[in-house]
Amino acid sequence: MATRPKSLYDALGVSKTASPDEIKKAYRKLVREYHPDRNPGDKEAEERFKEIQGAYDVLSDPEKRKQYDAFGSADGRAGGFPGGGGNLNFDFGDISDLFGGLGDIFGRGQTRQRAGRGADLQAQVSLSFEDALRGVETQIPVESEAACRECGGSGAQPGSAPQICPECKGRGVTVESQGLFGLSHQCPRCHGSGTIIEKPCPRCHGSGRERRTKRYKVKIPAGVKDGTQIRLKGKGEPGYGGGPPGDLIVVTRVADSPLYQRRGSDLVVDVPVTFADAALGASVDVPTPEGPVSLKVPAGSESGKLLRIKGRGAPKLRGGGRGDVLARLKIAVPKKPNKKERDLLEQLQKVQKVR
Repeated sequence: MATRPKSLYDALGVSKTASPDEIKKAYRKLVREYHPDRNPGDKEAEERFKEIQGAYDVLSDPEKRKQYDAFGSADGRAGGFPGGGGNLNFDFGDISDLFGGLGDIFGRGQTRQRAGRGADLQAQVSLSFEDALRGVETQIPVESEAACRECGGSGAQPGSAPQICPECKGRGVTVESQGLFGLSHQCPRCHGSGTIIEKPCPRCHGSGRERRTKRYKVKIPAGVKDGTQIRLKGKGEPGYGGGPPGDLIVVTRVADSPLYQRRGSDLVVDVPVTFADAALGASVDVPTPEGPVSLKVPAGSESGKLLRIKGRGAPKLRGGGRGDVLARLKIAVPKKPNKKERDLLEQLQKVQKVR
């Protein structure tokens, strides 16, 4: 019986300072040499193959290698030589290219569930036109998944904890030997998580999550429009497997104004003027969000003419400042003029015909 290697580096025949490429090269060479299908019935070669695979599983992973160098094992605890027993579990992805890339023909095995970002959530907040212009701070209720209050998200009954899956030894995959090849499959017992829950939490039934309504404070900036989106980082669904949470996207729904029509950051308002004021010129008061402003109507103004009052419109979300108020003149024609008004209009009509 051959002497058992003293360390993982000895198992691969490399030094402690070996580079990842050197480790991989040595591993490939030894896999070819000691694979059980090339040494049928040779128990010593089978044990040697297990040692090679166990050593490579640790030394090819930077974190596991760091733990091994510091503590003598891949998990920071004193332990036996990896790969010394059990099934011939090896990562087919690492050696698929040894045999002409046939790994792509048979398909790569599924691996343990990876950390995943939580889903984004969307909520709507209704605002009056005035609140949208000045900005408000409000609270909105959002229903989402959260860590179970009973088990803290572990899925296990309080007082217990998830256990390493005995089927896959915590890897999340099982390997089925196919001659020179090994096909990895998601572990049927733990479904790829690497752990099992013997005693599920009675509240969440082992999921580790529950639906819960939370209230979030959101600051609506001045000047938002209907459909403006405000993103609250990290307020969405919780992540999976330690992944980050998603975001909460708040969509503003702004009511129409009975007075203003919005054009970007500009506000259009209709201003009625008499026929005489439009013809001769006058000063009129124009409503703005900050109070009325006196505006001079030039003589000879026509209906529909836009007069600009700068800096009195809606706040701009980007770049600062405010838009303008656009006063749209609406010339009021009397529906039933009295005798004096009729006489004046007839005289004006005659003058225009002479011109």
